[in-house]
Amino acid sequence: MSLELTPDQFDYFLPEGLIAQNPSAERDQSRLMILDRLTGQFKHSKFNQLLTFLKPGDVLVMNQSRVIPARLYATNLDLDRPVEMLLLRKIEDGVWKALVKPGRRLKVGSRFETSRENNDEVISGKVLSIEPDGERIISLQGEQYLDSVGEIPLPPYINETHSDPERYQTVYSKEKGSIAAPTAGLHFTSEMIHRMQNIHVENVFVTLHVGWDTFRPIKGKLDEHKMHSEFWSIDENSAERIRLAKAQGRRVIAVGTTVVRLLENAAQISRDGCLTSGSGWVDLFIKPGYEFQIVDALITNFHLPKSTLMMLVSAFSSRENILSAYSEAVREKYRFFSFGDAMFIS
Repeated sequence: MSLELTPDQFDYFLPEGLIAQNPSAERDQSRLMILDRLTGQFKHSKFNQLLTFLKPGDVLVMNQSRVIPARLYATNLDLDRPVEMLLLRKIEDGVWKALVKPGRRLKVGSRFETSRENNDEVISGKVLSIEPDGERIISLQGEQYLDSVGEIPLPPYINETHSDPERYQTVYSKEKGSIAAPTAGLHFTSEMIHRMQNIHVENVFVTLHVGWDTFRPIKGKLDEHKMHSEFWSIDENSAERIRLAKAQGRRVIAVGTTVVRLLENAAQISRDGCLTSGSGWVDLFIKPGYEFQIVDALITNFHLPKSTLMMLVSAFSSRENILSAYSEAVREKYRFFSFGDAMFIS
């Protein structure tokens, strides 16, 4: 089945005005569409009503990765011209993989430095090599100043600036490493998580550092698309709690597509298909035809047309059900993408 699919089959019409430029006033005030993954039936609710759709014994698995200030504005010291960098992944201390703009100003050997106007905290470096896809391998000196010099990178479809970068972090974010937020978790408040425990819903935390693939369009055939690898980890306590839930027939609910990829990858690489603790790099591309081993339900935002995430949610339900639900969301003027509304697919 997947051999016949093309990106165009996961396209849908989205008025630009429905792309959320700001988060809701309160995290849990977003709208929530409830979708039956088998029948395609849906109904409308609010995210603060999520608990009414949960059951005692459910296990919510949440990605505790935290977005790093990975965007740097600097000057090419050889040309005295401004450049912009997005740090994608730390290879080792002082060496990163990065996207740069404009590329013509950062060739191999080019030196750069952030502004010295405000303080002595400066990040400098040079381009070591250029990858076949145009990404740069760069050296960095002063990366300890990243928190004060860098900026939180917002998605390319968000045009407005935001005074509170914490609204692009989940309230439970802990492990630094992502360059994009695991946005399904943005709707949760600390009070909501506390109330879950009162109704015997478990919260389990794992880590997957979100990369740029979230926004990277698919070019060409699906079977030729290569996902970028992202670092993941799950400790034994979390793995054991999820294994126990599966053994007892309780639902494992992934909060976000990053959690889906982490859990399904961890199950795939285990010897017997049973979830085990560990860490590593995941490049799992989930598309229709995939058989899920761990995830029983999914909380997720509304995703970009023709994206790998549209294919993942279609694999979890069906392409027809997802496109129908998205059409309804457009009719009802839901807010889309990172700062937008959510779906609960079960």
